[in-house]
Amino acid sequence: MQIIWLFIGLISLGLGVIGIFLPLLPTVPFLLLATFCFARSSERLHGWLLSHPQLGPPIENWNRSGAIGRRAKYYATVSICLTFAISLALGLRPTILAAQAVALIGVSVFIWTRPAA
Repeated sequence: MQIIWLFIGLISLGLGVIGIFLPLLPTVPFLLLATFCFARSSERLHGWLLSHPQLGPPIENWNRSGAIGRRAKYYATVSICLTFAISLALGLRPTILAAQAVALIGVSVFIWTRPAA
C-alpha cells in the first residue's frame, strides 16, 4: 500500500510543480495531496517537502491556519479571469459559460475568504 501512496505523492508533486509555471493548474492543492501521501509512504520525502524553501511555506500556512498568501490569491484570480476569457473567445455556449462562471465565482469567493498568509 505504501508504494501506491508514494506513486500518488510523486504524481501530485509533479503536477504541483508544473502548476507553478502553468497558470491554469493549481499548485497548493497538489502539494497538500503530495504531503498527505508522503506522510503515509516516505518520511524522507515528507520532511523534504515540508522543509523546502519554496514549496514548504504554502503548505505550512494552510496546515497552520487555512491561509493562502496574497500573491497566490492574485495569481489565482488572474488565472480564473484568463480561463473565463479563453472560454469567451472560444465562443462556448451560454449554458456552459454560465456554469463555468458559477464555479469560478465560487472558487474565487473561497480563495478570497481564506486568511492571508
